[in-house]
Amino acid sequence: MQNNGDQIIEFKESTLTAISPLDGRYASQTAVIKDYFSEYALMKYRIKVEIEWLKFLHSKNMIKQSNSVLNLTALDLTYLDLIYDKFDVTKSFRVKQIESTTNHDVKSIEYYIKEELDKNPILHSMKEYVHFCCTSEDINNIAYSLMMTDAKNNLLMKSLEGVINKLVQLSHDHHNVPMLSRTHGQVASPTTVGKEFANFAYRIRNHSELLRNLKFEAKLNGAVGNYNAHLLAYPNYDWPILSKQFIEELKLKHNPFTTQIEPHDSVALYYSYLNIINNILVGLSRDVWSYISINYFEQKSIKSEVGSSTMPHKVNPIDFENCEGNLGLSNSLAQHFMNKLVISRYQRDLSDSTVMRNHGVCLGYAVVGYRSLIKGLDKISPNYDTILNDLENHWEVLAEPIQQIMRQYGVANPYEQLKELTRGQKITKDSLREFISKLALPEDVKKKLLTLEPKDYIGNADKMARLI
Repeated sequence: MQNNGDQIIEFKESTLTAISPLDGRYASQTAVIKDYFSEYALMKYRIKVEIEWLKFLHSKNMIKQSNSVLNLTALDLTYLDLIYDKFDVTKSFRVKQIESTTNHDVKSIEYYIKEELDKNPILHSMKEYVHFCCTSEDINNIAYSLMMTDAKNNLLMKSLEGVINKLVQLSHDHHNVPMLSRTHGQVASPTTVGKEFANFAYRIRNHSELLRNLKFEAKLNGAVGNYNAHLLAYPNYDWPILSKQFIEELKLKHNPFTTQIEPHDSVALYYSYLNIINNILVGLSRDVWSYISINYFEQKSIKSEVGSSTMPHKVNPIDFENCEGNLGLSNSLAQHFMNKLVISRYQRDLSDSTVMRNHGVCLGYAVVGYRSLIKGLDKISPNYDTILNDLENHWEVLAEPIQQIMRQYGVANPYEQLKELTRGQKITKDSLREFISKLALPEDVKKKLLTLEPKDYIGNADKMARLI
């Protein structure tokens, strides 16, 4: 525990000795991810799938007791649900004890459920239908698809909504603040501060919708994808239809053609969307960082913070740097997921298993990056003096509109004339107006050009920033 003035800050030793910063430095930001991607969470989702499959088999009258269909009451079914609902971290220790003997994580889940069924005299008789006709990957792929769906909807989308909302706010707040554009790093036709934020808001919103609408695929078709055991045990059932029904009732997308594993194509697609979103936001972070470096944006100075250990004056854009670094880490994993998970030797190998356990790491770095970005955006405001002075010092950007008017009224060689006047030259308001005054243009048109200033030449940027 540390006393920081009037504020008492408590540190847990586990966060100071953690190997990963996600469980250490950033633990307070990523703790909620444990509900979806920890070892305990994976156990719980596997239990959910096993229980739902057991209930599904019962609903199709497949579970027998002494050669008769086993009939369960609503209370019995509630007991089944409680095996999942009441599974907590303490109970996960029992699963790990079983696994220490079996050396098989999914089989230990099966044995744990059977132990729970043994505690009920009615449900005891159905315990051999736990994991019925299933291979481990039947349970795993559905569990992971449910985990990723829940994490996407409850965490990722909400984080991205926070980013989008902040960008939209900045677009509206600064919709009419003119500033110079920069193409190839050189000054170009003016835009507005709000329009540049709107560009990013539009892109993130579009790709977020693709993420929101994505459904993860799943399969439940046995050891090599052909319902071999199912058809031998119950040849009169339409197993492909039943598998599809079961998976769609879980709000997942059924994949009818697989080997032992669901090939993870939808997971790869998910990470391709995430990779694009992260890259867009890395671009935003770099742009804002650059605008800060040329004094277009000012940062709020927080009195208690230190910018440099040796240069007291500094207020560094660390939130944008932090965002860039963490989204880069997220993308490194996302790209590996895309490249690795769609490949498996023959009907299956286990190389995907250790990779799949890192979904939470990828999401964790993304969430930390998004929060850093929002934190940084909350601290900036346009430096109006610098922005307007920069516009006033670059009258050459009006060469573009003057050229178009010259073309419109048939003035010869407009581009060439303005190139000779402006390229590599320092152009002032007076020198440009002198050029305009000598043009063979109608007086009302000439007057319009003579009153045009760089800060006014923003096209529809103002309107577009307010439309987002």
